Amino acid sequence: MISRLYSAALRGVDAIEVEVEVSAHSSEEPRVVIVGLPDAAVRESSQRVVSAITASAMCLAKGVKTVNLAPADLKKEGPSFDLPIALAMAVAAGETPLPTEDCCIVGELALDGTVRPVKGVLPIAIEAKARGRTRLLVPEANAAEAAVIEGIDVFPIQNLHQAWCFLNGDGIIQAYHLDRRAFFESQSTYDVDFDEVKGQHHVKRALEVAVAGNHNILLTGPPGTGKSMLAKRLPTIMPAMSEQEAIDVTKIHSIAGLLDTKKAFLTTRPFRAPHHTISDAGLLGGGTNPGPGEVSLAHHGVLFLDELPEFRRQTLEVLRQPLEDGHVTISRAAGSLTFPARFMMVAALNPCPCGYYGDSKRECRCSPRQIENYRQRISGPLLDRIDLHVEVPIVEYQELSSKAKGESSASIRERILAAREIQYRRFRDGKTITNAAMGPRQVRACCQLDSESSSYLEQAMETLNFSARAHDRILKVARTLADLEAAEDIAPNHILEAIQYRSLDRNLFL
Repeated sequence: MISRLYSAALRGVDAIEVEVEVSAHSSEEPRVVIVGLPDAAVRESSQRVVSAITASAMCLAKGVKTVNLAPADLKKEGPSFDLPIALAMAVAAGETPLPTEDCCIVGELALDGTVRPVKGVLPIAIEAKARGRTRLLVPEANAAEAAVIEGIDVFPIQNLHQAWCFLNGDGIIQAYHLDRRAFFESQSTYDVDFDEVKGQHHVKRALEVAVAGNHNILLTGPPGTGKSMLAKRLPTIMPAMSEQEAIDVTKIHSIAGLLDTKKAFLTTRPFRAPHHTISDAGLLGGGTNPGPGEVSLAHHGVLFLDELPEFRRQTLEVLRQPLEDGHVTISRAAGSLTFPARFMMVAALNPCPCGYYGDSKRECRCSPRQIENYRQRISGPLLDRIDLHVEVPIVEYQELSSKAKGESSASIRERILAAREIQYRRFRDGKTITNAAMGPRQVRACCQLDSESSSYLEQAMETLNFSARAHDRILKVARTLADLEAAEDIAPNHILEAIQYRSLDRNLFL
């Protein structure tokens, strides 16, 4: 007989339902043939499945077993088909079909029948619900992740025999229930806070402006001035993630296999800090089986690039598309995949290779040629896409030794939320939600200048040789500064402060 169950395969950040069919044929030679464009991990499942069925004391048809994974033109990857293949083979060995039309089943099998966790369970749960499946059988370690999706019953499976008995009606498994709201509220906390940062008041101001408008920012200064410390605390002043944003972020981390089984639902904004030796594929995404890169793992969060000039120039240049479009498209022979990548980029660098150029207390050991080569590792077009450039000086001893706490993240976040609310109302009829994402037409409509402000900007453009892109960046930052003050119009002081944040522009780095 032919048995049929349902599972799912991952493609990009989504899942596609897969029909698992098994047909048993009489033959003197026992073997399993898997068709339907399987990869090596799926082809090897035949050995795991046979061992697991035998260890679980379940029936296995003699002869040739043909396993078809439909649709046949979709590449199947990973070990998540082990459990549905084993159950379908067990059904093919009998005469009574199981009631599985409403089920989606995923899981990897150990040789003794134990079910192991797999990647991408959250997008699989979303696909199962969209297909009208009402029951989802997943490894016990993945149950909390799948239960995030409402409207589908999630059953945690420990081993193959338990799953068989449950589908036959001989065993009872309680559906896994997750109080999403309570879980969301209990996990939405951070271990760090801005009140731990001593001094650097003007840098904190710049970071507040950056988060208020979702602008990219560049921090430059000698080693040990707190650039990394400040960057790591940025998520604490960003607006809390909505449930939909949390699901979007969790999907990406689930597909990448980065979810902690104890925290299967990400409720805080991601902070990614890749090492400067990272490859293009590691940063942007890709590989033989294309997966999300660091820019996608930072979706709805912060991508921190420390020691920016140490990154390969070619690697930095691939950031242009995600910075402009908010997504990454990876093309391969089998087709194209698109991964979301809407993040806030924070970069940090030293002013020279030794780090002490311009320092009044330590002597720089670099030659002018070394300094020039170091700075030219960052291209002008990439620098244009960073809205704010801020110098981070050495903190004086009096500030370091002070016992007074700085302003807390919660207090800063209140002002940012008020500015974001103004932006939400301004852009409520379109896809844009922050000032940094404004297009040319929106910049013209929302960033009108009076004669004095226009004169200041004109002088800066002519004197500092700003590009057209830098011109728009200045207007966007000025609009954010006005929003932080709840001002309807951009004032001259907003333009002047926005111009100040372009201090490391092309005149220094080209």
